[in-house]
Amino acid sequence: MHLPRQLAPLHDLPDTPEAYDAVLADVTEQALARLTPEGNLEHPDCVDDIGDTSLGITSVLAFAWQRGKDPRLPEAVARSLAFHLRERVYRDDNPGYPNLKLRNSGLPYARYTLAAGAHPIGDWPSTVWALLQAVNVLDAADGLVDDGPRAELLDVARGYWRWLTEATFFNPQEAGNQAIGCVVGGLMLAAHLPGPEAESVRARALRLYRDEIRAHRVVDRGAALPPEHGGAYDNNYGPISLSFLAQAHRVSGEEIFAEDGDTLARYLDARLTNGGFDNGGPRYSEQHSAFESVLGLRYFGARVGADLGRYRGDSRWARHAVKEDSGVDGHFAWMLVWQIQDTTRWHREPSTSVARHQLRAGTVSVAFDSRLTPAVVEAGGTYYLPAAVNRQHGFGPVVDGFLLCRPMGEVRVRDVRTDGLAAKLVTKPVVGRDHVLRHLQSLYVTDGTSLWTAVTVERLPGTPYLLAGLPYAEDDGDRVRRTAEGEVASVGTLRLTHPETEGVDHFDARSEATQEQAAFALAADPRGYGNPDEGWRHLVSSTALEAGPVPDAPADLHAFAVRYGPAGAPLTAAFTRDGAGLTVRTEAFTARLGDPAGDAHGEPELTLSAC
Repeated sequence: MHLPRQLAPLHDLPDTPEAYDAVLADVTEQALARLTPEGNLEHPDCVDDIGDTSLGITSVLAFAWQRGKDPRLPEAVARSLAFHLRERVYRDDNPGYPNLKLRNSGLPYARYTLAAGAHPIGDWPSTVWALLQAVNVLDAADGLVDDGPRAELLDVARGYWRWLTEATFFNPQEAGNQAIGCVVGGLMLAAHLPGPEAESVRARALRLYRDEIRAHRVVDRGAALPPEHGGAYDNNYGPISLSFLAQAHRVSGEEIFAEDGDTLARYLDARLTNGGFDNGGPRYSEQHSAFESVLGLRYFGARVGADLGRYRGDSRWARHAVKEDSGVDGHFAWMLVWQIQDTTRWHREPSTSVARHQLRAGTVSVAFDSRLTPAVVEAGGTYYLPAAVNRQHGFGPVVDGFLLCRPMGEVRVRDVRTDGLAAKLVTKPVVGRDHVLRHLQSLYVTDGTSLWTAVTVERLPGTPYLLAGLPYAEDDGDRVRRTAEGEVASVGTLRLTHPETEGVDHFDARSEATQEQAAFALAADPRGYGNPDEGWRHLVSSTALEAGPVPDAPADLHAFAVRYGPAGAPLTAAFTRDGAGLTVRTEAFTARLGDPAGDAHGEPELTLSAC
């Protein structure tokens, strides 16, 4: 089976003016065929996220008219704008809405679902989206929209802004993408307001960003990130936040948005595999956005010099939101407009900067978590996740059922690139059940095709093995397919084990369940509200690669050697003492690891040469 939403890399989409004109022409024909006598442009199957969608299509039609002057569009824009102003602007409080600071304000807002009280929790983001659709129509209104409806729309947009920032708590879902989107709406609205009012709205938007978003950033892997649904980053919403930061910088010129976007972009580049696969986040563990992410990935990829477009998006939403019948939906329509307006082209070359939380070369990549344990290993087109044993997750030595990968002190890193090789040495102190502190050294070396991992730790009791990952998915053209195996070799014995116990908290890679499904099943709240990352942490056991120790290692050490990727020459590894350090010789390289305590300043020592 294939993962349902990790499809083609986003930079594979043509982004020439001609390609975008074809997209606008398609949306135009769909919209004109759909337009009801009342002026409604909503998709007939739309129920959720509906309150702004007709206006969203209107905004795309208005933009298309500005580019091509299609004579059919002025009437369609007028009728559909009138429909929104007449039928989709609500001023009575939605029964059950929990986030009001001011009741019966009479201010306009948009509904997530149209029925009163049916699902009011989504009204805040829906009103953000309606504000953005409204300012996009206002941006394209010259020569198209009459003065009366234009003034009415501007008044409604003012009201949306006030409802979002005065009548309700700001960002009630703790969703960075929604909050930054609201700020963008204020900045764009200000351009349509008279002087003093414009300055007031602009200042309020910037203050909200600094005080309510930036001041509450969450640190992950050394980067301060806008919080997303209570977490630091979500692989669906994080790239959308990047797009909002790009638009905020485009329309305001404020350097704060560029700085924070650069930080998020470099973080995303470090966690993203070479092949574009990613998983994890506080909301949607494996779902990926598509056109909503293009602006931010393209804009900031160019700024930081990274190929962020390798991100695998949901190409069913390649240009705009669609329903099951592939018909256009107006949700997030402004993102199509903005990415057409922005002329930045994709930066397609990988970043040459060394990243603490990533090792990447050729078709191999390792993304590390905050503790410098691999979060995803990619080699030979296969993706390996941290395996689980006795409720502990990661890559590392296991002794008596206890996994040694959590640091008990400072984690130190040394990166070396030489002779066509890229390497990272991670040194961390760990403590086992016997309370003995041991230095764990993990060496990762790649030639761009295969990945060698050499792990050493002071001698362990019993019969330890190396937990070497959970083979989870593999590339299959433009798709990612579930798997339960991969090309892996070990100098010691190698076993691929599967859980002996059935149940939701035992993940067998041979099943058709995805990581996302298992994670939500273990989460505390219903799917769509629960935190799949927290749910996945309840996993007791999983399919796992288990590598035995290397024979003939120094007497005071346990050593493990594993190679991921194409077989090539037979895997060999010899570990020999070299003074206070250690020399590792494989069929592909020789590495000298210094004293685990580091040099005179505690820094790890590593020299490397190809064979």
